[in-house]
Amino acid sequence: MPRNDDPNDHKGLIREAYRIEGITLPECRSIFLDWALSLPAEQDQKQALTDLHASYVVQNADHPMTQVLAEGLQSAQAPKRRGGWRSRPR
Repeated sequence: MPRNDDPNDHKGLIREAYRIEGITLPECRSIFLDWALSLPAEQDQKQALTDLHASYVVQNADHPMTQVLAEGLQSAQAPKRRGGWRSRPR
């Protein structure tokens, strides 16, 4: 896989997904998962996702990877429910 200068996509996975003609939504989701797992631990995933979405959405609004990035952003912004004894009424 070619290296990339984009610190938010250091393996170039997202960039390459946009270059694959006829790529499907499930394929984009698989690539997205690989991207998420390959981010360095110290990198802010939500910020990287925000930056990537902003850089691709204008010219590629109808691309399935844009949809996957948008779904990732929604998931990252959704409040997380606390489970266990803390969530039970007292």
